[in-house]
Amino acid sequence: MDKWIDERTGRGFDPSADDGMATTEYALVTVAAAAFAGVLIALVRSDEVRELLAGILRSAFG
Repeated sequence: MDKWIDERTGRGFDPSADDGMATTEYALVTVAAAAFAGVLIALVRSDEVRELLAGILRSAFG
């Protein structure tokens, strides 16, 4: 494993280390889920989708 040394601090840095990756992945998934929820809300608010859902419910409950 190569370790890089930061000239300013003298500390070593291992570029293959994946510390913090789980946190980053959770953050990206959360942002993607929020964006997807926004798209779903926009779809459900449209008149065409409301009519489609109302028709499905009317036929299901007669």
